[in-house]
This record gives sequence, C-alpha cells and structure tokens, in this order.
Amino acid sequence: MTAQKGSAFLLKIGDGAQPPSYETVAGLRTTQMSINGDTVVVTHKESGGWRDLLSGAGTRSVSVSASGIFLGSTAENLIRSHALAGTLDEYELSFEDGAKLRGRFLVQRLDYAGDFNGERNYTLQLESSGAVLPA
Repeated sequence: MTAQKGSAFLLKIGDGAQPPSYETVAGLRTTQMSINGDTVVVTHKESGGWRDLLSGAGTRSVSVSASGIFLGSTAENLIRSHALAGTLDEYELSFEDGAKLRGRFLVQRLDYAGDFNGERNYTLQLESSGAVLPA
C-alpha cells in the first residue's frame, strides 16, 4: 500500500441544488478530518471486571479543519455566507483513492488573518449535522 497525497484530500461545498453539485474550496494548504464517537457503557456484574460497550450506540460526529490562502473563489464566499448566517450546507470530502464522504456541516469557526505585504489566509472549522456517509 502506498501513501496517499495530502494534496488530493479535498474539501468541496454543495451548490444548493438537489442533488447538489460540488465545487472544490480553493487555496487550502492543510485539511484535517476527525471522526468522533461517544460510548455507551453497559458493564454489569457478569462482565468479569472488564468494561462492556454497546455497539452502534452513542453519538457520532465528524469535524473538519482546514486552512489556506484566501483566493476569493465562489466556494470560499459561500462558506463565509454560511458562517455569517449560521446555516448548514452539503459538503464532500474526497480522497486520492476515490473514496468520498458527504454530509451536512455547519461552519463553526472562520478566521481570517494577513500580514502587511503578505497574502490573506483563513482557517475554518466545520461540524457535522446528521449522518456523514460514503458517496
């Protein structure tokens, strides 16, 4: 198995249509995804002193963090609009091996920064709302 390129890990935002078309969020230099899950402990006296967990129970969520150079693309402007309005939108994460994950996300945080004589960059944090499923 060969290592996959980080540059092929893309964040895309839906266009609002049904079914949505997805546009790559340009200018991203780093992208990170975390899959989170809460456990439901069902340990009882017959567990022999070992913790038992209930499979398929609890809540699951996906968090996406990204940062990059602001280019003023349509996708970046959509993200800013959703951050200001507090609205959900469809997003897609695509990987070099062709795998894709799709779901609805809320822009939890959007930061802009820039240095004098330098480019403007941004970081964003997305949190899932509902199921995030393979496409």
